[in-house]
Amino acid sequence: MCSKHHHTETKAVLNRMARLIGHLESVKRMIEDGRDCSEILIQLSAVDSAIKAVSKIIIKDHMQHCIVDAVHNGDEQAIENLQKAIEQFIK
Repeated sequence: MCSKHHHTETKAVLNRMARLIGHLESVKRMIEDGRDCSEILIQLSAVDSAIKAVSKIIIKDHMQHCIVDAVHNGDEQAIENLQKAIEQFIK
């Protein structure tokens, strides 16, 4: 997220990240406890989906604030940075 702008979704992102961290800790405990691999994989899939969801929120928020400002100010570097980040995200 760019630092000079107010992001409307920061609190939602932080709340989701806290839940993700808790979920990952649960998966770690499942592994430590020797739980069934299928159960662990299902939980890892849920974590993966949650990461994608929070990433989409960050992208949307970034576009609505930073990129809109970058376009208005002719900041092509910010747009290029977003393109690179999206390319990495969708690999």
